[in-house]
Amino acid sequence: MKVLQLCHRIPFPANDGGNIAIISVADALLAQGVHVKMLTLNTRKHHVDLNSFPGDIKSKYGIESIPIDTDVNIPGAFKNLFSDQSYNVMRFHSREFEEKLLQVLNTDNYDIVLMESLFMTPYIPIIRKNSRARIVMRAHNVEHTIWERLAKNEKNILRRTYLSLLARRLKKYEMQIINQVDAILPITGDDEQVFRKLGCTVPMNVTPVGIDAGKYSSQIMPEEQLCIFHLGAMDWRPNLEGIEWFLDDCWDMIHKKFPSLKLYLAGRGFPDWLMNRAGSGVTCAGEIMDAIEFMDGKQLMIVPLKSGGGMRVKIIQGMALGKTIISTTIGAEGISYTNGKNILIADSPEDILMQIEKCLDDKNLCLSIGSEARKFVLAGYSNESIGKQIIEFCNTL
Repeated sequence: MKVLQLCHRIPFPANDGGNIAIISVADALLAQGVHVKMLTLNTRKHHVDLNSFPGDIKSKYGIESIPIDTDVNIPGAFKNLFSDQSYNVMRFHSREFEEKLLQVLNTDNYDIVLMESLFMTPYIPIIRKNSRARIVMRAHNVEHTIWERLAKNEKNILRRTYLSLLARRLKKYEMQIINQVDAILPITGDDEQVFRKLGCTVPMNVTPVGIDAGKYSSQIMPEEQLCIFHLGAMDWRPNLEGIEWFLDDCWDMIHKKFPSLKLYLAGRGFPDWLMNRAGSGVTCAGEIMDAIEFMDGKQLMIVPLKSGGGMRVKIIQGMALGKTIISTTIGAEGISYTNGKNILIADSPEDILMQIEKCLDDKNLCLSIGSEARKFVLAGYSNESIGKQIIEFCNTL
């Protein structure tokens, strides 16, 4: 089987959930003997110099990319107000990428074109015209629900009105496009149900993000002092919104009760105000190159999302390393967890404080939750089983 994987950004380095999700499915397919070629947009926001890549990585995935500027700008956003198109999606359309895609399709015969996210769907027409490959969309999220939640949580009325407009247009586009592909691979069962309610009639197969168990050894260290950490890209609005809420509404109360407790924040795209927030027990590391290395020696992972969708890959990573996850209900969506056994759920500042206090007072309980989390992920989220599942599903199309 030959698969052409179309990506809305270069998924390297593997230091955020989106990149890990893309790489994991490519690795899962490659491990099953599938020929994978990765054709990507190289956005200005997430620009990567392919020339700096080791040759073995480039050859392994057959990576080629086309530069594009997908940044939100005032003239573009204003002009879009007078159209009925989704500004979120249209920013990812590129004539140059179309030309490169046409060249790739004419060079080889692919069985599957795997689109990583809704943002690659503007290229459906050129694929239909120039290939007999089945088009499969891997839905990292139900995109419009993220923006509906962001709008609901926004206090500024003008921003809330604009976010609501973006959400409506994105929902309209999403409803139109889901039946123009040949199949969808939702990352969670919850997303599959939403797509069905939106009127999706094409085949779907829930395909979560997998992990290579060999890369994740347990990092539970009873002798270490417990500390809290958060790892996530701050140029993804739900992450920034969640951390802002955690710092404004939760951290002062936590730090007052546990003055020696440390909070470590890391991820791409930290705004200046957040980098300057260091102090009062908070350390902002900014962008890091190795997520596993950053998590080493830290036990309590906080996931304070108030909006978002799909599945939080960082939770799966943290669980694989035996970390104790404290998450909001929204943050843990899409994962079939057992609260109190392999994760701790808290949706208010008071509940978060209570769960942290529970972990600090009973270290054995804290480490036990991390240990159960590791068992849970290794049993149900292996790349090997997910690769086989995708191949079996694609063979039915």
